[in-house]
Amino acid sequence: MNDYIKKLGKLAGIATKIQITQYKEHDRIDTIYPKYELLCTHTGRKTFICKALSLRLPPNVVMKWTVHSDYKAMKPYIDIADSINVNAMSCFG
Repeated sequence: MNDYIKKLGKLAGIATKIQITQYKEHDRIDTIYPKYELLCTHTGRKTFICKALSLRLPPNVVMKWTVHSDYKAMKPYIDIADSINVNAMSCFG
């Protein structure tokens, strides 16, 4: 399925260059990918969670839908949604 998602991403023109930095022992390795190569089913899951939380759906409801069993696993998504909402509020001056 992930292979098909990548193909669809390429067809859709989702090709922004993304740099991924990894460390192997003391060596830093920077690799640049077109964004479609990084798409997968988990990308959709993360997007759904962040969008639902940024729309102010209660975290406990989103956790039920996504079968997250603890709040600690949801915390990074909640932080992203909070950041999205703060940025949206900055439009008001």
